[in-house]
Amino acid sequence: MGVLRKTKSVEIVLHEFAKDSSAISVITLVERLGSKMNKTTVYRILNKLEDDGVLHSFLGKNGHKWYAKCNGCSATVHQDIHPHFQCISCGKVDCLDINVVIPEIKNRKVEVSQILLQGKCEECYIK
Repeated sequence: MGVLRKTKSVEIVLHEFAKDSSAISVITLVERLGSKMNKTTVYRILNKLEDDGVLHSFLGKNGHKWYAKCNGCSATVHQDIHPHFQCISCGKVDCLDINVVIPEIKNRKVEVSQILLQGKCEECYIK
């Protein structure tokens, strides 16, 4: 945790998330940025951005890690806990702006929850 230096590599990664609001898989990021930086640098930057509350990650289908922009998070608190939707036709992944209540479980403390809904997105559903 700490202050993230805005290096050229960090700016390049942040630019990918500024293009649209969809989540991006780590595999896609490594492919897109392969000519600009090596995959170790991509992973290091993603981990740092997540630690600093800029991005959050979750597992998509096939267990691939995805990243999306945080909303109102910090290095100490990730408060944008929400489900994600992955289209089974085109693969697009979005953060869903709906509240999901995680139940309290006796003698347990839930610290992380990941909910992935799968189906067809608006574009693929209409086709």
